[in-house]
Amino acid sequence: MATHMSRCRTWCRLQRFGIAAYRKYSTGGRYPNLSLSTPLPGIPKPVFASVDGQEKYETKITTLENGLRVASQNKFGQFCTVGILINSGSRHEAKYPSGIGHFLEKLAFSSTAQYGSKDEILLTLEKHGGICDCQTSRDTTMYAVSAEVKGLDTVVSLLSDAVLQPRLLDEEVEMIRMAVRFELEDLNMRPDPEPLLTEMIHAAAYRGNTVGLPRFCPAENVDKIDKAVLHSYLRNYYCPERMVLAGVGIEHEQLVDCARKYLLDVKPVWGASSATDVDLSVAQYTGGIVKMEKDMSDVSLGPTPIPELTHIMIGLESCSFLEEDFIPFAVLNMMMGGGGSFSAGGPGKGMFTRLYLNVLNRHHWMYNATSYHHSYEDSGLLCIHASADPRQVREMVEIITREFIQMGGSAGEMELERAKTQLKSMLMMNLESRPVIFEDVGRQVLSTGKRKLPHELCDLISSVTASDIKRVTTKMLRSKPAVAALGDLTELPTYEHIQAALSSKDGRLPRIYRLFR
Repeated sequence: MATHMSRCRTWCRLQRFGIAAYRKYSTGGRYPNLSLSTPLPGIPKPVFASVDGQEKYETKITTLENGLRVASQNKFGQFCTVGILINSGSRHEAKYPSGIGHFLEKLAFSSTAQYGSKDEILLTLEKHGGICDCQTSRDTTMYAVSAEVKGLDTVVSLLSDAVLQPRLLDEEVEMIRMAVRFELEDLNMRPDPEPLLTEMIHAAAYRGNTVGLPRFCPAENVDKIDKAVLHSYLRNYYCPERMVLAGVGIEHEQLVDCARKYLLDVKPVWGASSATDVDLSVAQYTGGIVKMEKDMSDVSLGPTPIPELTHIMIGLESCSFLEEDFIPFAVLNMMMGGGGSFSAGGPGKGMFTRLYLNVLNRHHWMYNATSYHHSYEDSGLLCIHASADPRQVREMVEIITREFIQMGGSAGEMELERAKTQLKSMLMMNLESRPVIFEDVGRQVLSTGKRKLPHELCDLISSVTASDIKRVTTKMLRSKPAVAALGDLTELPTYEHIQAALSSKDGRLPRIYRLFR
């Protein structure tokens, strides 16, 4: 108790006379009473970072003699993310067996001319604290490495080797066949149907063309893809003018020097380095329906099983990410929001979005209602995924079609501002991550040749008005719907009825009168 009283008295004294008066120099003297703006004696003068009114680290872009673009953005830190992005994906497989992109993603960073195996590559990266990854999408293939800045030369050399000099040995291709078969089985068995539904909605929206081609290798093509097929594809699409070397966390000149050293005069293992037969097809939106009858009763067994559900995804054509309407569509998607019945309502996770307020909050039997926006360089798709008990599929579809129709109404001022603020917040939070900045830099430069900085995007988001939302929605509702349905589809309305509901004023399905129930 005495000790506690002594401490209290000392604290009162400090408050009365000022903390500075009781601090000591290391020599035993006292600090004088100085203001915080006065430099302390014996301390070096501080050097402050200057701000010039714009972003200090703008994206720098250089095009090499062979057409390869080098893009970089400096960022404080001792680690960097560097990678090669290629204008190549499942949309370019029209003249080839579908699934080449899937195989190339799995074969990435296997044995090359310089490295005997994947283990050698990983051990080389380990010396620089590095990791590597490859991802393919419908329109882009991305090889990326995160490592220490000191290892930049090794990283670019390794990336060049992995992209342009892969051995594609028979035993490696055979191993990948097994991995692809396993992934296809897993895709059909996993409780989360979203990847499968995304495949189905694209197949329905762009039937048999470009982004509607399968991203995952169809089972019948697994044995058709071999080294010769892969080389034929790589010869046309893995060429310098279709590539961007992007880096975040490094000096631009240093990255350009490495690009000249390892990517300028390199002859690929497949021979020619210029494209001869590139597919330049423009996405043709068709609309339509893809159905998959499936028993979902035993998808997730165990102590907390997921009930049997039927999953529906309904989409309409939006726009390309190169169009001005892309930003209003992004705001509209954020305004719709939604999520799962257990995840959508948490703080900051969409409690005020339309799909939460109008759907999940009012219809307790709805298991999921989520809005998605997929956008490409020549088209786009805004869709809503919903899940419910198979007996309530018809009612679920009508609820979703009504939400599409209500998008065309006027958006409230508070609702619109909240959606714009949430979109800007998500954009800025994601761009705090170095790999995300890398992907943003690479994708923008690959598709447009330049990069819009975050503050420019925020300005565009802020300028979206309620009339913009109404305009883009009215345009979207003129397109034919794309529908994907998975599970017990006994109660699923016909495609014509869904189309009629989306053409009506209230979004209601046509009434069905049954003589016998």
